[in-house]
Amino acid sequence: MMTQAARLLEEFGDSLIGNHSQATVRAYNEDIGAYLEFLSGQGIDSAVGITLESARAWLGSEVDRGLARSTIQRHISAFRAFGHWLAQSGRLSADPSRRLASVKMQRPLPQTLTQAEARELLNDLVAVAQEMDSPTAWRDSAILEVLYGAGLRVSELCGLDLSSIDRGRQVVVVHGKGNKDRSVPIGDPALRAIDRWLEVRGKLATTRSQTAMFIGERLGSRIDPRVVRRLVHQSLTLLESAPDMGPHGLRHAMATHLLEGGADLRSVQEVLGHSSVATTQIYTHVTADRLRAVFNQAHPRA
Repeated sequence: MMTQAARLLEEFGDSLIGNHSQATVRAYNEDIGAYLEFLSGQGIDSAVGITLESARAWLGSEVDRGLARSTIQRHISAFRAFGHWLAQSGRLSADPSRRLASVKMQRPLPQTLTQAEARELLNDLVAVAQEMDSPTAWRDSAILEVLYGAGLRVSELCGLDLSSIDRGRQVVVVHGKGNKDRSVPIGDPALRAIDRWLEVRGKLATTRSQTAMFIGERLGSRIDPRVVRRLVHQSLTLLESAPDMGPHGLRHAMATHLLEGGADLRSVQEVLGHSSVATTQIYTHVTADRLRAVFNQAHPRA
C-alpha cells in the first residue's frame, strides 16, 4: 500500500511534467523524496511537517554532508516548486517556501573558444568531411555548425526535425525548455552544412529515423545526446589550444561572440531561450579590448 509521502511525491512529480524538462522533473523528484525521507527519519509526519523550518533543517543537514552549493540551490528550487504546488493545489493553506532564501552562488566562467578557434574548428571539420566523404563525417560537421551557429542546447539539437529549418526566414525552430518554441537565426555556413548532410542522410536512414534531423549511424534512430557530447570532445582535439568542453561550451562561445560583436544582452537572451536575462548575464565577460574600445568611444573623458 502506498504511503502518504509516496503518494504526495508521485502527485508532485506528475504536476511537473509538461512544464519542466525530464532532467528537472527527475532531479526535483529526487530532491523532494530526500526531504520527505528526512522528515520520516526525524519522526515527523509529512501531513503536518512540511514547513519552512523543517526545510531549513533538511538543507542544513545537506550542507553538513558537504554538498556543493549548486546542489543545495537545486534543493531550494525543488522545495520552492513543491511548496508552490502544495499551496496551489489546496494541500496547504500557505506556501511554506515563500521566505526560503537562495544560497549565494560562486559561478566560475565556463571555458570557451575564441572567434578564431571556433572558425578554425569548423573549417577543420569541413576539411575532414571532404577528405572522408562519409555520411557520418558530413553529419558531424553539420552538428557542430548548428550547435555553434544557433547556440543550441544539446537536447534541442537532438530534438530537431527535418521541418525545423525555415529557409525562407533563415531560422531554425527550436523546441526548448518549458515546452516553449523559439526561432533562432542561422547563418549560411550552417545551412550549407545541413544541405550537405541531407544529401547523404539517406545512407544512414532506417524506419527508425522518421522525421529526425540528425540520426545515429548504427540504428538510424534520432541521435543520442551522449553521442553529440562525445563528438564535441573528440572534435576539440583538432585544436591544440582549445579547452576540453562539451556542447554547452559551444553555446557559451556563440553567446560570447555575439556580445563581442555588439549584440545587446536582451537579443542574446532571446537567441538562447533564457526565461530571465539574469541567466544570460554570465555570458557578459566580453574581452578587455572590446570594453576598452567601447569606453574610448562612449566616455566623454576617455
